[in-house]
Amino acid sequence: MKIGIVCYPTFGGSGVVATELGKALANEGHQVHFITYSQPARLDFFSANLFYHEVSVRNYPLFDYAPYESALASKMVDVVRFEKLDVLHVHYAIPHASAAFMAKQILASYGIDIPVVTTLHGTDITLVGKDPTYKPVVTFSINQSDGVTTVSNDLKKDTLKHFKITKDIRVIPNFIDLNRFSLQAKDHFKKAIAPNNERILIHTSNFRKVKRTKDVIRVFEKVQKVIPSKLLMVGDGPERAYDEQLCRELKICENVRFLGKQDAVEEILSVSDLFLIPSESESFGLAALEAMACKVPVLSSNAGGLPELNVDGFCGYMDNVGDIEGMAAHAIEILKDDNTLNQFKENAFMRAKDFDLKKILPLYVNFYKEVVKNCGKF
Repeated sequence: MKIGIVCYPTFGGSGVVATELGKALANEGHQVHFITYSQPARLDFFSANLFYHEVSVRNYPLFDYAPYESALASKMVDVVRFEKLDVLHVHYAIPHASAAFMAKQILASYGIDIPVVTTLHGTDITLVGKDPTYKPVVTFSINQSDGVTTVSNDLKKDTLKHFKITKDIRVIPNFIDLNRFSLQAKDHFKKAIAPNNERILIHTSNFRKVKRTKDVIRVFEKVQKVIPSKLLMVGDGPERAYDEQLCRELKICENVRFLGKQDAVEEILSVSDLFLIPSESESFGLAALEAMACKVPVLSSNAGGLPELNVDGFCGYMDNVGDIEGMAAHAIEILKDDNTLNQFKENAFMRAKDFDLKKILPLYVNFYKEVVKNCGKF
């Protein structure tokens, strides 16, 4: 098949999933065309089946804001027409689904019927999409898509709760490439971080309020009083400065390291013992899945789609959002001795294998075929 993928080219979850999906499809022999404003961050290797089409957005004095949606729709029309694509797969509703609808209407004037699959990832529904400024457009765009998927049952439930959706929604969970995310031998790095064999706790995110990064620090502050530990904070965002200040107030700076954005996060996960994700909301929890693949158990909130990933008492524990005491107690339970920790590590990897890319990829391919068939193309 010839598949067009529209996504944000950043390190965010939707962009990562879209890029990894496209790479996997290309490896299976499909021709994949990425359409976005810059090369996706994870599009880091050459393949004869991978193509990148840059959306050029020209700003004129007339515009306060460049009309990206119009430029994107025009580029979709151009790529579909001249590359003869079979299907367009747009990730994140805003503005990709509405731009795809516009492109679909324009292409119809050329006698081309292009099926559109929209994948909802989380904040496009739970945060931005519910904004009255965007809600009518999001609702319309979803209903005009030929196929709709979400990354968790919880996100599907939220979508149906907050929007008047007439389309069937297929749940296809996020996935992990176990060839990339796996436990690696990084003993020298671990020795540098924890020279006295301390336990290493880790958190990765974009440091927004919804991630509750202060909870991570408060949980760690309690854990390190009982078990010698270090905390790695990976990523960057608006809450980082406040988190650093909290570490000073709690007098734990010597045990906390802020590493900023990291490309090879799997190498850092490989030296870690426990992943903390106390988020107020998570549509799925891709960062937690990446940790599990590297044999890192997960301590999470029970919000959003996390209960569909983190099996309480097996590959980690879950607590209510904001339950610092409960999370600290469960962290200590996992880290208290090597036998307990090693069992949780093995269980985490076992759970990650349920979301192996090799299992999830056929679900997308079959869905494409179903949508294309229903549109009468084949």
